[in-house]
Amino acid sequence: MYQSLAKTELHCHLDGSLSLSAIRQLAQMAHIAIPATDQELRSLVMAPEHCQNLMDYLRTFDFVRPLLQTQEALELAAYDVARQQAQENVIYSEIRFAPELSMDQGLSASQTVKAVLAGLNRAQQDFGIVSKALVCGMRQSNLDLTWDILSEIANLAPRGLAGFDFAGDEHTFPPAKIEGLIKKVQGLGYPLTLHAGECGCPQHIVQTLELGIKRMGHVAALTHHPEIITEFVREGAVSELCLTSNLQTKAASSLADYPYQELLKAGAKITINTDNRTVSDTNLTKEYRLFNRHFATSPAEFLTFNQNAISAAFASQVEKDHLSQKLKAAYQPYL
Repeated sequence: MYQSLAKTELHCHLDGSLSLSAIRQLAQMAHIAIPATDQELRSLVMAPEHCQNLMDYLRTFDFVRPLLQTQEALELAAYDVARQQAQENVIYSEIRFAPELSMDQGLSASQTVKAVLAGLNRAQQDFGIVSKALVCGMRQSNLDLTWDILSEIANLAPRGLAGFDFAGDEHTFPPAKIEGLIKKVQGLGYPLTLHAGECGCPQHIVQTLELGIKRMGHVAALTHHPEIITEFVREGAVSELCLTSNLQTKAASSLADYPYQELLKAGAKITINTDNRTVSDTNLTKEYRLFNRHFATSPAEFLTFNQNAISAAFASQVEKDHLSQKLKAAYQPYL
């Protein structure tokens, strides 16, 4: 049943979600030797089930980075991830990536974004999935470099660039430390989502709310902080939950320390996401099964979470209205 349910996904990283077949194709294009067997390849691109911490998890991305240094590679990658989503009935997705990580061999920021948008547009034509691109600034990078990248691509909204995010080392570079840059980026006129509360740091969620940002990735640190959850709900904030990833990185030490049930009880706006399909060896079908197994989440609740995602999506109102109608119709047989 879970594969056939209509779904949305707001939090999915391009470089962490490539299929093994796409990785092989990209490696061939880049003339990079990779292991012959899928088992060996998985050991390089999938994080251990039990990582020491978030930074341990993020090391997995080093293998993929050299494969995504041309426009052809980025277009193929974007198409591949959107194709995977469409195969499990995702009707709307936002796929995020950091241009900086694909500029090692001379591509400009604008070239990287145009390539990703081309892949997403091709996937929409082939599979009907509405897919947008979010661009990440890397928190640990030089602030001037990040600003140069984000301001260079600010004119790409008509092509499908939907918004911005800040990812990377949240522990060392909390929202307050990069507040000046975040405010400059807000001035570009795009909506923002932010990685927050992924490193045992509930105060980062508070800082994000104070910046006026109402969408946040992970928010695992909300557990056992009812006063912050109350503020989160009062502000109408939206949580981009990534269960498998958060258990892997120890953002949540166990299911008992995961904030889902507290958020649900408080009436928070919840969405369900994969974070990194390949790195975490997951997809939305697996995530839905986990939520049902551990929390008895029902189809009616999944519908609500998807409606939350559509409402919070960085899409036009016309697109949102159409997607909402499509969702309601798709869920009728399950309610």
